[in-house]
Formats: sequence, structure tokens, C-alpha cells
Amino acid sequence: MINLYNNENLKWKRFQEGDDFDYQIDYSAALLNANDDGHVDILYKWEPDCYCHFHRHTAEVSSTVLEGELHVIDIDLASGEEIGTKIRTAGDYAHKEPGDVHMEKAGPNGALVLFNLYAPQGVLAESLDMDGTVIRQATIDQLLKKA
Repeated sequence: MINLYNNENLKWKRFQEGDDFDYQIDYSAALLNANDDGHVDILYKWEPDCYCHFHRHTAEVSSTVLEGELHVIDIDLASGEEIGTKIRTAGDYAHKEPGDVHMEKAGPNGALVLFNLYAPQGVLAESLDMDGTVIRQATIDQLLKKA
């Protein structure tokens, strides 16, 4: 058992980027569980009004907002234009199939979100450049080697 709100044993990895992006990136991830069968549980937290990387989910993803607000900005990859924004607040749950392209941004008080992923092929997500070029992939093998 693990307390997601108050646990000094969580190993957070922080992601911050420099001038390569025109949006402020500042978020952290703590791996809760990763199995070689494709199931992964990760806790993410965003600093206030900051983004994670522009990305595409290659896994099936369920998420639950535990604290704060998460702004999900859907992007049309062909045109690079925003399709719409959903603001999810504490208690909101969402489920997405692979292929979802978006950015996520915290509200003014940050965000804490639990993600449950299923990636039987082992690839969780692809970080994208603003033109849709894959910058890097996140895989289960990478997580299991770091755990």
C-alpha cells in the first residue's frame, strides 16, 4: 500500500526544458508500478500554469485528477492547430485509446494526476516537436531498467 498524497519514498523525476520550447515545461513523474505485461501506473504532478511535453499516447490511458486542474489541449497533428481544451478538476476520470495527441497544462494551483497505462507493445508515448516529429519514445523497458 502507498499513500499518493504523503509519501516521502516516492522517487520523483522532474522534467524542465530550456529555450527549445515556446511553452514552460515543469512537471514531475513518480513510477508506482510497471509490469512487463504492459501495465504501468505513474503519478504526475505539474507546477502551476506549466506544461508537459507535447505528445501522443501510444498506449491505452486512464487518468484521474487527484488535486488541482489539468487543462488538456487537443491538437490536430496535420494542421498543428488546437481542436479544443478540456479542463479537468479533482475527481475527474478519463479514458483514452492510443493515438491521442495533446498537451497538458496545470491550472493556477498545479495538478496531481494518476495515470494507468496499458501498452502491450511496450511503447507508452511519443514526445513530439511542434511539427509532429517524434523527439523521443517512452517505453516500459526504460521504466523497468530505472526502477
